[in-house]
Amino acid sequence: MNKSEVRTIASIGLLYVVRMLGLFMVLPVLPLVSSKQLHHITPFLVGIAIGAYGLSQAILQIPLGLLSDRIGRKPVIFGGLAMFVIGSLVAGMSTSIYGVIAGRFLQGCGAIASTLLALVSDVTRVEHRTKAMAGIGISIGLSFGVALIVGPFIYRLDGISGVFLFTAVAGLVGIVVVATLVPTPTVRSHNPQTGVSVNLIGDVLGNTDLRRTQVGVFMLQYMLMSSFIVFPIAMRQTGRIPDSEHYVIYFWLVLITFLVMGPFMHLSDRPKYTKPMMLSMISLFLLSSVLLGAVDSFYPVLVSMVVFFMAFNLLEVIMPALVSKLSAARTRGTAMGVYSTCQFAGGFAGGTIGGFIVSRWDISYLMYFNAVICVLWLAYALGLSRPGNFRTVACRLSGSEGLGASAIVDALLSVQGVVDVALLGEERLAYLKVDSDTYDEGQLAALQRPSAEVVK
Repeated sequence: MNKSEVRTIASIGLLYVVRMLGLFMVLPVLPLVSSKQLHHITPFLVGIAIGAYGLSQAILQIPLGLLSDRIGRKPVIFGGLAMFVIGSLVAGMSTSIYGVIAGRFLQGCGAIASTLLALVSDVTRVEHRTKAMAGIGISIGLSFGVALIVGPFIYRLDGISGVFLFTAVAGLVGIVVVATLVPTPTVRSHNPQTGVSVNLIGDVLGNTDLRRTQVGVFMLQYMLMSSFIVFPIAMRQTGRIPDSEHYVIYFWLVLITFLVMGPFMHLSDRPKYTKPMMLSMISLFLLSSVLLGAVDSFYPVLVSMVVFFMAFNLLEVIMPALVSKLSAARTRGTAMGVYSTCQFAGGFAGGTIGGFIVSRWDISYLMYFNAVICVLWLAYALGLSRPGNFRTVACRLSGSEGLGASAIVDALLSVQGVVDVALLGEERLAYLKVDSDTYDEGQLAALQRPSAEVVK
């Protein structure tokens, strides 16, 4: 990548960090807030506040992505960050849990994730988009880990209002980054890996394996949000560590689980390991839920949290990669849009259902309920087909001016290992879904009509 592309990816990655920090920093601290800090607070309303952002994100993610195709990426991003800042200020200045809920909902209205991905496609060359997307993925994972540490630390210094005001400042930094570092694309190209098409949503929902991944990411976020209603309370109930020191526990949890799961993350990309590892991680969620529901002493609680984070971190890597492999080239962006919608909907469900159960019964009831849900999730995931060793290859077409689209597609499909083609004729580009085990790149390069230059 050239310097401009590196700078662009770094700035967009920073925007992801800013937003995800703001959305996740409250997870480890909001359940600890007392009625002295926020009026009318109850466990049920805490759950709604935790998940409220997911509702607005789920509703607006695809529409705002489509809007950015019409009016441009930057106006949507500026508007989304402005809503994020406003929501943070509303929550930070509120003295009632209802104000926090409203602020979290407004934070989620800045649903710009799909627009940011489309912007990456606009401002990077085809041959470097895989690296760019990998960089974005790293920034998201990093922001989650940092949020779990920074959130409790700021809460210790300035309470829950300080957490939200910090996120408002972060949002303002994001606006400055967009204005000064992110380039304005002059020509937007349609990339089936990032673009959403309403007409293709039915095709995505009709794919049984993709439905299993959509249910999977819904459950993943459900488990995250519902469990974070319990984790801070469980640590408090052990009596071994004060609330002000929870950030130390989260630091070691994040560090240990990333170190332990590193080798497994590498293996998870191999098709023969993907499904077994996915099933194993769901089983770890089940184990963590049962353990946390049964124990209340310090070290068993920590063990259950370590097991939880191991499962979450690995599934966060497996799930989006699985969607990419299972979806056709022409539907990949739409599949990821549906995936994101299910992801945020799961976050809302986790906060709401978890808060409701904890408000009625002990936290152990929520953990046992989650264990039952994990059993059902595991049973449903058993039907997942083993994914092939697929990847995407993009190629520029030349010498094909006299051929129709059908002839070009037929020629590309004749290449050994090419299983699907998405042709962007107006851009002289084709996205190929290929089986890495059988793909013959030399055969593609040898095509005379159309001749094809592999660029990724």
